[in-house]
Amino acid sequence: MGYPGKNHKRYERPTRKWEKSRLQEEAGIIVEYGLRNKRELWRTQNMLRNHRRGARAILAMTSGGASVEQVMLRKKQLLEHLERMGMLGGDADIGQILALKVQQQLERRLQTIVYRKGLARSPKQARQFITHGHIAINGRKVTIPGYLVSRAEEAGVQYAPHSPIQNEVHPERARIAKVGR
Repeated sequence: MGYPGKNHKRYERPTRKWEKSRLQEEAGIIVEYGLRNKRELWRTQNMLRNHRRGARAILAMTSGGASVEQVMLRKKQLLEHLERMGMLGGDADIGQILALKVQQQLERRLQTIVYRKGLARSPKQARQFITHGHIAINGRKVTIPGYLVSRAEEAGVQYAPHSPIQNEVHPERARIAKVGR
């Protein structure tokens, strides 16, 4: 067991560093979602890997002789979690968990939601607004661009009440309105 105060890596680096197709794909995703660096992408891939690992464990339990109640409970917990986070629909099954893409997880980040809702002109500006404290979820300021927004919180994403950008006559609001969505 390690020291509990020490931070641990929450991602794994790719095994092949200079694979051209992977590098091009990563660069496109980083630009599209306004990620700061590849570690953010790798962290997202690791979270998705853990969800898939859980789905495969459930499939193994069904053929491994575990009780039906235990299998159904684990399956229900995993599906409800992913549904709450907005990554799956209400009628999802284990196969859809295994088919999840990194883009689906990145769409749930606060940075992406702020950009998609039209509160910022670009993903980079959305990141800046979040880190500078101009964005709130249900009235509570959130300064983490990678915060995963649940389906219930998504409607509450707006400018923070104390933020100068909250004012309709703020010059940046006019620029955002010009871009239009």
